[in-house]
Amino acid sequence: MNGKREWMERTYAGAAERPARFSTVSDLEIEPLYTPGDLTGTYDEKLGYPGEYPYTRGVYGSMYRGKLWTMREFAGYGLPADTNARLRFLLEHGQTGLSIAFDMPALMGYDADHERAQGEVGREGVAVSSIHDMLALFDRIPLADVTTSMTINCTASVALAMYLVVAERQGVPWERVAGTIQNDMLKEFIAQREWISPPEPSLRIVTDMIEFCARRVPRWHPVSISGYHIREAGATAVQELAFTIADGICYVEEALRRGLEVDDFAPRLSFFWDLHNDFLEEIAKLRAARRMWARLMKDRFGAKNPRSMMLRTHAQTAGVSLTAQQPLNNVVRVAIQALAGVLGGVQSMHTNSMDETYALPTEEAVTVALRTQQIIAEETGVINTIDPLGGSYAIEALTDRIERDALRYIDHIDELGGMIAAIERGYPQREIAEAAFTYQRQLEQGIKTVVGVNKYQMNDGQRIERLIIDPAIEAAQRERVRQMKQARNGVAVREALQRVGEACRSGENLMDPICEAVRREATLGEISDVFRAEFGVYTDPGWL
Repeated sequence: MNGKREWMERTYAGAAERPARFSTVSDLEIEPLYTPGDLTGTYDEKLGYPGEYPYTRGVYGSMYRGKLWTMREFAGYGLPADTNARLRFLLEHGQTGLSIAFDMPALMGYDADHERAQGEVGREGVAVSSIHDMLALFDRIPLADVTTSMTINCTASVALAMYLVVAERQGVPWERVAGTIQNDMLKEFIAQREWISPPEPSLRIVTDMIEFCARRVPRWHPVSISGYHIREAGATAVQELAFTIADGICYVEEALRRGLEVDDFAPRLSFFWDLHNDFLEEIAKLRAARRMWARLMKDRFGAKNPRSMMLRTHAQTAGVSLTAQQPLNNVVRVAIQALAGVLGGVQSMHTNSMDETYALPTEEAVTVALRTQQIIAEETGVINTIDPLGGSYAIEALTDRIERDALRYIDHIDELGGMIAAIERGYPQREIAEAAFTYQRQLEQGIKTVVGVNKYQMNDGQRIERLIIDPAIEAAQRERVRQMKQARNGVAVREALQRVGEACRSGENLMDPICEAVRREATLGEISDVFRAEFGVYTDPGWL
């Protein structure tokens, strides 16, 4: 009989214990105690050293001792000038990277003057329809000196083209432009559901951008493979990890089919994870993700460049965990989630604001969210040593468990024929729906707790300031777009759009034609209409 078993029978069994099942937010059962007997493999095989394969302990040798993670706050609302002011406010208060949220019309491929944009212009992000909007958005912000993250997917090719044209107007060579665009269409079909065309042509556009950036914009990350929205849709931590890595496998395979060498593009792939409430589970998930990606790139795809094996990641605290009840509690949640991100080794992070269950964040709320990251960096001491929880029996055992369970999902997706085939059969969608249902049932039964919602409720509501978007913004943006369309050279626009259509049909890389269309003042909605005409419009098959 081993020591742990003896201890459980001799000492633990007689101790008082609450009559509960101890499990993570994702419902992974947790042992009462972890010991060396719960671990497998050698140190070098499973952990290694920071900055060295398999990167479990971090992708860079000195981690935060050498450079802190990039601190971002999501910003985007109203007119481009409104968001420009918020961006400059955040930079003045210590933010080290920009993060742009676009409004729903831009995310779905419609201009502000389109009938489907009514009531949504500038509401949940900044309104961008043309190059003029993008120029106003980055007015007095030198693109040579900042990194920018743009959260946009089915119209990511147009947004990137606009950003590059802004760089041209500023005299910044594309080789110096640095940042990330989300551009993860696979997770859209799995979870977020913001799309234009079906999976195959959508994957083609993503691959065009990977190829284009590898050759023309070498400091740009052309896709941020995103588990965040998968988790926000109700997935467990294991499902988030498995489906996101499987998406990454699909993008790599498609780029290889295009004829690219893996080491020519893989170093610029990046990831984006959710940071949920379960502290140990989130740290273990991030560590497992790095190890899984390193092994897949080396063993499955034959990568030779160590940078191809490094999973570099942005992370965001869990929007789904925020509550409208007792909103000040959200400050605590975000702080704990952000600390997990730092202890898990992220390269970039966004912390949510306490008021985001009500509206876009106020300046005061977003400042508190930014200060949360700065306090972790400057006051807690957790950055002083690399991977401070590495070697914890609980952390290492949970890392192994999450990796093992996620690999089972990936093996099954391979058996189905890959992620596109799995999406078309509704497999990840159903798995996420079932996980979300299970968690909701646990909340309703009191098995899991959300403070202030199903336990420790209060009758008197907390009042907090909210950001109100002026309804006049929509009319102003519609008029701005209308006047621009009247004043531009219509013949030049039509020729440029025809050229985009020809590239859609021929298989030519779309990015150069799109950039030229943007220069000639074709709008985001007009270029999206070309996609609709050439590739068709995807309809939700109704798996859920």
